Formats: sequence, C-alpha cells, structure tokens
Amino acid sequence: MKKKNILWLVAIAAMAASCGKSGGGRPQFGDNEYPVVTVGTQSAASQTTYPATIKGVQDVQISPKVGGFITQINVREGQTVSAGQTLFVIDNATYQAQVRQAQAAVNTAQSQVNTAKLTFDNSKQLHENNVIGDYELQTAENNMQSAQAQLAQAQAALASAKESLSFCYVKSPAAGVVGTLPLKVGALVNAASVLTTVSNNSQMEVYFSMTEKDVLAMSKAHGGHGQVLSELPQVRLQLADGTEYGHSGTVTKMSGVIDQATGTVQMIALFPNPDRLLKSGGSGTIIIPSSNEAAIVIPQSCVMEVQNKKFVYTLGKDNKVRSTEIKVAPQDDGTNYVVTEGLQVGDKYVTNGITKLQDQMEIVPITPERYQQKIQEQAKEMSAGDIVEAMKK
Repeated sequence: MKKKNILWLVAIAAMAASCGKSGGGRPQFGDNEYPVVTVGTQSAASQTTYPATIKGVQDVQISPKVGGFITQINVREGQTVSAGQTLFVIDNATYQAQVRQAQAAVNTAQSQVNTAKLTFDNSKQLHENNVIGDYELQTAENNMQSAQAQLAQAQAALASAKESLSFCYVKSPAAGVVGTLPLKVGALVNAASVLTTVSNNSQMEVYFSMTEKDVLAMSKAHGGHGQVLSELPQVRLQLADGTEYGHSGTVTKMSGVIDQATGTVQMIALFPNPDRLLKSGGSGTIIIPSSNEAAIVIPQSCVMEVQNKKFVYTLGKDNKVRSTEIKVAPQDDGTNYVVTEGLQVGDKYVTNGITKLQDQMEIVPITPERYQQKIQEQAKEMSAGDIVEAMKK
C-alpha cells in the first residue's frame, strides 16, 4: 500500500513539472515571477503552398479535316507517338476517286498542250516561209497558252484532291502521349469531332494562382513584375498522394491580368518529366520556399488566440504587462510563429503562465532558465514531503 502511494505522489510531481513547462499553466511559486524574453531576430525558413493543376507543355486536340467513317485506329490510349505518325484513317474511297478523276483531267490537259505546241511550232515555220500570216501564227500561240492554262488548272485540282485524300490519314502534329479514344472504328466523324488528345509530357506546366496581395508584395520587393520571375526560388511539387515530386521546377510565366472573379494572378511553373510520372490533367500543390535572415520567431505556446486574433503579453518599463495583438506569417512549423507585425526587436514578452495574466498586471520578470529551475525545485520539494507523509501511514 505504501508503494502505491509513493508511485502516485511521484506521478503528481511529474504532472506538476510538465504543467509548468506548458504555455497556459504555471506552478504556484508563491510570488509574482514570470519568465520574460527579449525579442531578437534569427534566420527562419518557411514555405507557401498553392493548389495546382498539371498540364502537358503541348496538349493538342486531334480532329479530322474531312468527314467520313473511321476505318482504322492505329494507336491505343497512353501510347507514345512521334510527330507525323498516323493515328486514324478515315474512309477515303470517295477521295481516291476524286484523285483519279483529277489525274485523268491532268492527262487530258497535258495532251492538249502537246497538240497545241505542235500546232504552234508548225505555224511558226510556215510563217517564216510566208505561207501563213501573222493572224494564223498568233492564233496558234494563243491556243497553246490556253491549253497550258487548262493544264495548270487541272494540276491544281489534282493537288487539291491529293490533299483532301491526305486528310483521311489523321496524323499527330507533335510528339507526345495519346489520351482517351472516345470513338471506335465505324463512327461517323466530321471537322467538329475530337478524336483524341496528344500531350507532350517531356516537360509539364503546372498552373497555380497567387493572390493579388502576394504578387504586389513580391513586385515591390523585387522592383516590378519583370523581376519577380527571375527572383523566385526553385519550387517543389507535392503530388495528389501526398508525396513530393523528385524534381524541382522553375516559375516561367505570370499572367499580366488579375482574375476579377478570384482576385488572383495565374502562374506557370515548368517541371521536367523524364520518367513520365506526371500526367496531363493531374493535380497537386506547388510549394514555394522562402527564407528570412532577420525574422522575429516566438513559440506558439506564449500566444493567445481570441476571435481569430493572436495576442502576446509584452512587458513595459514599469514591469506591467500589456496584451498586444500580433500578426504572423500564414505558414508555420507547428511549434513557432514568424511575427510580421506587433513586435519589434528589443520588446519583451512573457513566455509562460499567460493564462494567469491580466492587462496592467505588475510582475517580477525572470529568465526562462530561472523559471525552469524553480519548477524543478518545487517538484522535488513536493514529492519529498509527500513521500515522508506517505511513509508515516
């Protein structure tokens, strides 16, 4: 029974010591001593995150230039294709007939040209021998030029027919990866039909938006919009599964227009994609790291939150505390805050026991080291006394 009492009292002592280390509670020293720290600066690393959408550097919708039935699909979804590779074949029987017809017209026109040229050459000799006059010679020359013009017209029609026939073979305009194939062989398509999308994913563009306030702050800090992109650090990408992408990216583009609906500016970061891990249409989170060599960093445990506002107790020259509102950076490490407004270098603030304080309350400032020492002393005294009492029972 005595052993159980001793263990119980030791546990109470440990709890008292741990409560003394928390920001809200404070051991009962019997005096008005509180730990106070003077505000200084230190280097602090932080990061800002933005939701992002992943797209290929070149996402091309593939549509036919001519209408007809699909007779061949030469690729599969997700296949890597090269520029100029045939993806689909449209029924081309009609276009082949038009080519043959146009070729026949060219052959006929060529024959007419040959005949007209022979006639002109013969008329030229006769004119030199004064057998025919100028009129007959000019007429023969005009007939030859007319035949040549008809040949040129027939050749143009043949070229047009061949081009229309080539449109039946739908080719990829760029190297990339084939997207979905919504249509099957036998489907009737026209110029408005989307057969698939080819995405160039050797590099990926990641789209994200920054607030107007953030962009203005960066512009002022770096001397204008033109310098913002060059001054931004390498960014990282968190994937949809929570893991971080293995390659860093560079912010290469920034829109010159603010979206009135959202009040944001669109940014584009370029990421290499050697392993083809990133897919067009995916989502993620852009991480922009930042560092501050002269940041004011304070523990979160000494900060009170009231109606979404943050306060610390600062100490005046008269040793009286005052509740002071502060503003902090939006990103934190879960332990400390980076103060952006409300505190200056040289200010003093209370680090522990803040729930016992009130505005204009006078305290006796001590160092955090002395504060921890008093906690340990009190814990030792309490446990020793209780053990003696427990032993008497």
